[in-house]
Amino acid sequence: MLKLGMVFFHVIIPAAGTGRRMANVLPKQYMPLAGKPMISHTIQVFFNHPRIASIHLALSPEDDFWRSLPLEPTSKLKLHYSGGESRAETVLNTLQAIDVAEDDWILVHDAARPGLTHALLDDLLRELEHDPVGGLLALPLADTLKQSDQFNHVGKTIPRDHLWQAQTPQMFRFGLLKQALSSYNGAPTDEAEAIEALGLQPRLVQGELRNLKITYPQDLAMLEALIGQEKS
Repeated sequence: MLKLGMVFFHVIIPAAGTGRRMANVLPKQYMPLAGKPMISHTIQVFFNHPRIASIHLALSPEDDFWRSLPLEPTSKLKLHYSGGESRAETVLNTLQAIDVAEDDWILVHDAARPGLTHALLDDLLRELEHDPVGGLLALPLADTLKQSDQFNHVGKTIPRDHLWQAQTPQMFRFGLLKQALSSYNGAPTDEAEAIEALGLQPRLVQGELRNLKITYPQDLAMLEALIGQEKS
């Protein structure tokens, strides 16, 4: 565990969702990817990184997957049955359950985003560790964007200049993130939106397509093919 100016890096992985769009009875974070559950890939990149002090897995209270897998008290991985009605509630519940310094960094990462690499995580930490606000991985939008009407006809074309597709991890100081989520009116779609509501501007750090979020079955197949190609 690396100490940097008395500030540590901690990870929260919200894993309380069901993944209904995957058309599978198994929560998508437990679906197999390259021979092991998807969540294992997601955790491993943080577990192996020397700058990550702790990993906090936020689970649904009804989740029995981990109950038969006891962890050593000294393990970097911590379990919290802190799942809420929304991602934001789950993250806030977990922030309230952990004991870290106000200035420590929190990296919130999607459980269903198992393609994050060690190198990409390095880039994020290096770019943001001295930033006054924090930020997130994101991809500049490559495709033309269309807005539809209620009948799925094109209503207008939206210029893609300066448009980015948000990814995770999203990285902010513990105290600031807790304040942002506690004071937000409603449920933000991600942590950055809550930070923006405070009048702050998170920084965008270039991500990679490999770090896609698994939402549909074809996403899983694409990432599995990519992992297989890299191994060969």
